[in-house]
Amino acid sequence: MSRAVNIDATVDEVVALSAEHNAAISAIEPLLPQGTRVVFVNADDAAIVARACGARVITGPVTRNAWGQQRVS
Repeated sequence: MSRAVNIDATVDEVVALSAEHNAAISAIEPLLPQGTRVVFVNADDAAIVARACGARVITGPVTRNAWGQQRVS
């Protein structure tokens, strides 16, 4: 599995969910018109969060914004 996952949720929701599962985020960005693309430090963390999100994982094509890195605390 890839380290990147597209999820139909806000950035804040994805950050909170990742924290609940102790999944370390490498990069995160909002998608257009909705959703979040998140890249985890390792594929195991990505798989754990993808399973937790279930049907909220976006499997089709997505529209990404121009890169604008965000700090995750």
